[in-house]
Amino acid sequence: MNDLVSVREVMNREYVGASASDGLVETTELLVREGELTALVLEGSDPVGVVTRADILGYLVSEGDPDGATVADVMTDSYPSIGPDARLPEARDRMATYGTQWVVVEDGEPLGTLTGYDILSSVRLESEITEPRDESTEVATPGQATADGITATEDSFEEQGICSACGTLTRSLASLNGQLLCADCRDV
Repeated sequence: MNDLVSVREVMNREYVGASASDGLVETTELLVREGELTALVLEGSDPVGVVTRADILGYLVSEGDPDGATVADVMTDSYPSIGPDARLPEARDRMATYGTQWVVVEDGEPLGTLTGYDILSSVRLESEITEPRDESTEVATPGQATADGITATEDSFEEQGICSACGTLTRSLASLNGQLLCADCRDV
């Protein structure tokens, strides 16, 4: 992967924010309306955690009553963060390790989010930055060598994809009920 592209160039500059005291039903409606999987929980402008659709579903299954629940009842007190000047190989490796959406933070201030979709979309951006490829150049898939003997790395994106349910960048997708799902979502 090209080291020239930074997180700042591909991150989402908008994110869903919630307060710990917000109602769980209202926050869930906001996540659904905005088409987001995660809301950043803020105390003023300081990030203090995240709440995901999976957190909400887990609460509903174990507790059952969303009416009096607040974001504080279901949120995760920590959040994965990365700086905007980090390069995409680092972001990709960290995201693959933890399998989640990242909050982009600079000097304690949230700037946006980074998802697997953002990283995959950067592949085109990177190819536009690098010098143009000769049309006679072969492209190898992982484990396959070109006529020049160049082998694509096992670390390339051809072996990775995005889970249709949770949005995680993963190497282990399987089709289930017409969706490509990661191992965690297949188990639910």
